[in-house]
Amino acid sequence: MRVLVVNAGSSSLKLRLLDDDEVERSADAEPGADLAELLRDWPTPDAVGHRVVHGGTRFTEPVVIDDEVRKALEGLTALAPLHQPKSLRGLAEVTELLPHAPAVACFDTAFHATLPPEAATYAVPREWRERYAIRRYGFHGLSHSWCAAQVAARTGARRIVTAHLGAGASLCAVLDGRSVDTTMGFTPLEGLVMATRSGSVDPGLVTWLAEHEGLGPHEVAETLEERSGLLALAGTADLREIPSDSLAMGVYVHRIAGGVAAMAASAGGLEVLAFTGGVGENSTTVRRLVGERLSFLGVRIEDSDARDAEITGPGATVRTFVVPAREDVEIARGVRRALTPARR
Repeated sequence: MRVLVVNAGSSSLKLRLLDDDEVERSADAEPGADLAELLRDWPTPDAVGHRVVHGGTRFTEPVVIDDEVRKALEGLTALAPLHQPKSLRGLAEVTELLPHAPAVACFDTAFHATLPPEAATYAVPREWRERYAIRRYGFHGLSHSWCAAQVAARTGARRIVTAHLGAGASLCAVLDGRSVDTTMGFTPLEGLVMATRSGSVDPGLVTWLAEHEGLGPHEVAETLEERSGLLALAGTADLREIPSDSLAMGVYVHRIAGGVAAMAASAGGLEVLAFTGGVGENSTTVRRLVGERLSFLGVRIEDSDARDAEITGPGATVRTFVVPAREDVEIARGVRRALTPARR
């Protein structure tokens, strides 16, 4: 089955045409690019797989998209305002171009449906949790799932922490192939410092800004989503432009290292640390600085620019890998499962 994968992220649009997991065609563009032009002269796919960030509590497996599913996904937009609209726009445009190809949604939240209650539950009133489905959902699940499966196949490790570091960033604790903790929560804003997102802040800060400075919810949300993170600390969202000895880099690495230690606790130990995503795969500086802070856990990292290899340093008790992100393969496999009942 030839599958067109449409991956509309917060800062990029990636198109991949896969046949038996082999990439036949590919294109990377800015969000909002002309899909008709990008797909011109491409072979016609048998099906289309869309990366959709938020599946809520309802969607925990890939699902064939119909009008009912589309409306349900639109209803989740407020929980992922940087991502869900881009996914839905890509869905609408590709469906118009390829009306006869079945479309399947594959969800970034689905891998984290296995979070235990103690990891998924916020300490807020029961009526909030029940009425508004407030819980920790987690994101980047397609990437975490792929990355963890790759290192587990190579090492046989049971306790793995995956670090998806890109414009968005999150960590995941994986125990026996299942997500048991992650740094993102109810929305993709929680957790690590990101390119333009703040990551976790004291909720009292938000209420203080509203009460004492008169800032409205939209203004606060927009600032934390689009004008915070590395951009706020360094004046640029491009990590390549940020000195390794700067405050911005220090804050960024501090949050990652602390998060890895927390994920290791949730997994009951740490056998493998795996980096993936644009920063995780390409920044030897970030990997080195994170490794130095995690030496107490037995992490030692070689200063290697390898993008698909083990980079464990001498004397380490924790193995470290760099794994290229392949959300496209995860999505294509999800499409085939959804459209082939015997494979479910």
